[in-house]
Amino acid sequence: MKRSVLIAALLIGLVPLGAAQARDLPGQRILQRIDTNGDGVISKDEMTAVRERVFKRLDRNGDGIIDEKEIASARAEVAQARLGNRWRRMDANGDGKVSEQEFASSMPLFDLADRDGDDKLSADEIASVRKLIAEHAN
Repeated sequence: MKRSVLIAALLIGLVPLGAAQARDLPGQRILQRIDTNGDGVISKDEMTAVRERVFKRLDRNGDGIIDEKEIASARAEVAQARLGNRWRRMDANGDGKVSEQEFASSMPLFDLADRDGDDKLSADEIASVRKLIAEHAN
């Protein structure tokens, strides 16, 4: 169910699906799930069909309306899934536990922002990340 809620967030429009995203592995999986005729692209009809299925999943009481309670429930599931994914990424040695050292050393956003790899964030690097985040939010 959590996986379907994440896909729901994507399909509702919280995350845009662009051609560049369709080339990466996660994007490719999404493309394969939605592209029912296998032509390598997502048609408006295919997206409409998926959105109808997602609506039915989100409309948990089946009344034909997605209300605040249903959205809050979906948000909670998405938050749990994100936390689980972050936790798994922090578990560097794969032992099913996150040690203090693993927790402290897991800084993927810092590493992404540190474009020159000097373990320091310059004003330009911070500005670049802020720009990327702002562009992604739009």
